Amino acid sequence: MKVNSVEDADALASGAHEGQTDRIGVAYVEHVRAVAAGLAPFGPELRMAGLLHDVIEDTPWTAERLRAAGVPDRVVAVVEQVTNQPGVAYEDKLRTITRSRDATLVKIADNAHNSRADRAARLDPAARERLAAKYRAARAVLWPAAPREDVAAILAVVNPDLLAELPAALSRERPAADGTR
Repeated sequence: MKVNSVEDADALASGAHEGQTDRIGVAYVEHVRAVAAGLAPFGPELRMAGLLHDVIEDTPWTAERLRAAGVPDRVVAVVEQVTNQPGVAYEDKLRTITRSRDATLVKIADNAHNSRADRAARLDPAARERLAAKYRAARAVLWPAAPREDVAAILAVVNPDLLAELPAALSRERPAADGTR
């Protein structure tokens, strides 16, 4: 399989996540497709990264195997940046992600989909509260690291309900790692 288009990445993600379901029992590939949809305004490579963002973490695929399959280096680099690493605290992972514009946008889309009220409503109350707090704290780190219009573009597609949080969240904006907003 040569993976050099969004369609190829979708096929790879579909095969890699075959048989997997998310916390609420939905086919896992639907999550990565939702993340990729939110990244459409940023070009095909970010859409590919959205489709593949969990493949190293949740399947037998490795970065080396992705590269061997022809996945562009930029896409593999983003997937590696958003992949959990053993021994790295979630908060540290988020701070590292915010050093990369592309990884930040992928993680914002991932967080937005994971934060959807319709998905959370299907969780038990304890899990719903724990995850809501985790995702809210992540947004406080991720959103200020990206341009407001980029965050809004992602939210408009993936989770429009979060748009109401955007003005207050970004009024506490801090400069991104490269000094831009």
